[in-house]
Amino acid sequence: MKRYKQTEIDELAKILKNDGVISVPTDTVYGVCASINSKKAYEKLKSIKNRPSTKPFPIMCADEEQIERIAIVDERAKKLIQAFMPGPITLVLKKKVNMPSYISNDKDTIAIRMATSKAIKELIIKTGSPIFMSSANQSGETTCNSLEEIKKKLPELDGILEGNVQIGQASTIVDCTLEEIKILRQGPISIEQIEKYIIKNNS
Repeated sequence: MKRYKQTEIDELAKILKNDGVISVPTDTVYGVCASINSKKAYEKLKSIKNRPSTKPFPIMCADEEQIERIAIVDERAKKLIQAFMPGPITLVLKKKVNMPSYISNDKDTIAIRMATSKAIKELIIKTGSPIFMSSANQSGETTCNSLEEIKKKLPELDGILEGNVQIGQASTIVDCTLEEIKILRQGPISIEQIEKYIIKNNS
């Protein structure tokens, strides 16, 4: 399994455009990703992680404009995007109706993150689509903490982007589809920070 340097994004984008699955370092944990434009890549990612079909993958976008192409962004979600993204936060939003059903396992919601590094943003732009982004592990197991562990636990990957993770804790997941926002997974950003920001900007 080849390792790629941060200067070799073109080669990694080529892998993603050809239905491949790769590992990349994010701000929180090591991740594995695939293009959302390819059902074949989606199936491969699911197989590599041994992930149940009932569990959709989060999607990472390059910027706010790309988020708005695939998800319905209301004023409250827009405020959270502008306040906390890019950063260790995932927003659950309503999916745009024109998106393929497989990207959300027929659900009407999708979980969205924004690219957390220059390299990942460049990778998404050069791939030409947002990417599925999941933690680098077999489903139900702890996340891999090194490139060597990734190679051992996920041997079917098509490549690995070298780099380090910074936080080592999975992102906060916020459900923005309800009348009141709800934390689905506590991470580096707290409910107090989120509520404080919303209240401050609504007053």
